[in-house]
Amino acid sequence: MNGSAPAAVARVGKVRWLMVFLVFAVAAVSYLDRANISIAAPHIKTDLGLSDRQLGMVFSAFVFGYAFTQPFAGRLADRFGPYKVIAVGILWWSVLTSATALIPAGYANALGLMLAVRFILGVGEAVIFPAGNRLVASWIPSQERGLANGLIFAGVGIGAGIAPPLITRVMLAHDWRTAFQITAVIGLVALVAWMLMAREKPTGHPWVKPAELAYIASDEVTQAAVDSPRLASWGSIILNKQVALLTLSYFCFGYVAWIFFTWFFTYLSQVRGLDLKSSGIYGMLPFIAMALASPAGGWISDRLCPRFGKRIGRCAPAVIGMALTAVFVTIATQVADARLAAVVLALGSGSLYLSQSAFWTISADIGRSSAGSVSGVMNMGSQLGGATVAAITPILAESLGWSGSFLVAAAAAVVGAIGWMFIDPTAALTDSRSKKTVVETATA
Repeated sequence: MNGSAPAAVARVGKVRWLMVFLVFAVAAVSYLDRANISIAAPHIKTDLGLSDRQLGMVFSAFVFGYAFTQPFAGRLADRFGPYKVIAVGILWWSVLTSATALIPAGYANALGLMLAVRFILGVGEAVIFPAGNRLVASWIPSQERGLANGLIFAGVGIGAGIAPPLITRVMLAHDWRTAFQITAVIGLVALVAWMLMAREKPTGHPWVKPAELAYIASDEVTQAAVDSPRLASWGSIILNKQVALLTLSYFCFGYVAWIFFTWFFTYLSQVRGLDLKSSGIYGMLPFIAMALASPAGGWISDRLCPRFGKRIGRCAPAVIGMALTAVFVTIATQVADARLAAVVLALGSGSLYLSQSAFWTISADIGRSSAGSVSGVMNMGSQLGGATVAAITPILAESLGWSGSFLVAAAAAVVGAIGWMFIDPTAALTDSRSKKTVVETATA
């Protein structure tokens, strides 16, 4: 690439990056709406009379609803378009977040009602990332997808990072119910912004200039996602070796990530003994690290690919990131000081998110016009990992201690890193009905 190429790319327009920013913002709001319960957990537990194990069931209810809806959410985005699907999702989870706050204190069946509400909330939130990945497949050329996905998943860190100080501040001034209502309103604001500025495809957006439209269309991978009217069969997706490896590794990723989203705040406040204010401050650190590491990992990956190929460019950051996660999480269990342990665990979460972009970039490249379905299957693996860690962490803590529960997470990171060693980022998804690749089907 010559020196004038970056300038030439900059001149074509940046509406595609506005789409990335909008998905980033929606992702941040979705994680604010899902992380709020872990911050408010001690107060919810007292208010509704729940034990730690019952609270773990509540955490898992959301994740199971989220997980098992993933493939279908992705298929909906492939069939009806990510613009509509994400809009419905934002409205859905905003209403259910508000409903969570309406469960009365001392209600005899509070556990059952909370399980139902959180499960349905998970179903609504399931659409965001498969649909977002389908939007990326239509809007972002393949050579820019590492950074694009990295920026989108920085929203995870931003949303989850905003949650501790915001929720604790509102709880100190009011209560946990008010905090939930505020996050629901934030979701409705995001819905308005999405409906005003997002569009399904580049050709349908009035702000896209011909030069940017031509630049997006010049990428074969992106154009196949836009033009193909046919979706890959479920058998082609589920039986694909690369999808299976991505799903296994993402299960391990989710297991580690969700220990931060569910139990980290409780761990700081009740196990490490930090007060509510200190827990709110140090509870931000892992999520700030995620927000910084996710786009950094994508940017590094995009820079490595032209020089070393996709095998190194996509897979190496994922292997190294997940391996470093295991190292930092293991070290944190041996640190006596609570604040230093939080810092070391934040390094672990940041290392984990160096690999985040690779999962979604490869799934979009493999899936093409079925990117939503492929990434939905993959993300189901991550969320099942999250449901598992949400449920078994208090059980492991009782039998092995909290250090033991974090060491299990470190072991999961090692398995995830090994899985990436066998992933081929250049492989194509074969349509079992026609024995053609998705690319061939799209361009035939």
